[in-house]
Amino acid sequence: MAQKRLTIDYQEYASMAEMEEADRSLLERAVKATEGSYAPYSKYNVGAAVLLSDGTVVTGANQENAAFPSGLCAERTALFAAHAQYPRLSVRAIAITACRGGRMVEEPAWPCGACRQVLAESQKRAEAPVRVIVGGLSRIVVFSCVEDILPFIFNGL
Repeated sequence: MAQKRLTIDYQEYASMAEMEEADRSLLERAVKATEGSYAPYSKYNVGAAVLLSDGTVVTGANQENAAFPSGLCAERTALFAAHAQYPRLSVRAIAITACRGGRMVEEPAWPCGACRQVLAESQKRAEAPVRVIVGGLSRIVVFSCVEDILPFIFNGL
């Protein structure tokens, strides 16, 4: 047996004001995207903004359904829309956040496992790292690639 250790490097900011302009702008677009959320059951409005290789930003929001789990997360809504509308462009970054009662939540809105796997596939398609920005009022966390949030990616082999 071999004992191994996994280390993940990331950046953490106390507020959006500390962030680089491009990342802050993408996170602001994710906040705005929460307005398109349909979350009558959880009241947890999630928004995502995807930055494509040509600078285009595609947003998405979570969509709940009474026939759970028929809804869809914000991250997958945005990523699927981006790939469907711009199939030849690659994803460069995604920003994710959530709001309750019109106010950003305190802690970052972490992507679920299914969304992490879709992010991994998007990164594979891009053949380049995809930055992942996850924001809340108390802190914003920025990862340089999907492996940092899903270190043992399923690659279909």
